[in-house]
Amino acid sequence: MSESDAGVLAQSFKALSDPVRLRLLSLIAARAGQEVCVCDLLDAFTQTAPTISHHLKVLRDAGLITGERRASWVYYRVVPAALSALSQLLDASAMTPRQTPA
Repeated sequence: MSESDAGVLAQSFKALSDPVRLRLLSLIAARAGQEVCVCDLLDAFTQTAPTISHHLKVLRDAGLITGERRASWVYYRVVPAALSALSQLLDASAMTPRQTPA
């Protein structure tokens, strides 16, 4: 893994280190490739709308989701390639085995 790739992945994991952001990503990803309105996400949380917006911005900045504003609402969807990269790194069976010294 290159230093650049490691930096991108670290930013993604850092974004997911917060329980609210992890839940937000889970709710957005559960739409199976479809988008979700922020108005539908707000009801699942006790945090204020500005706080949820901040968490969504962190996920956007990490490249995990995209957002599109329509009128007064923003619609979010996951970035499949970003989730795939995280998944591949976490899938131990996809890693090449380390060679042990003889």
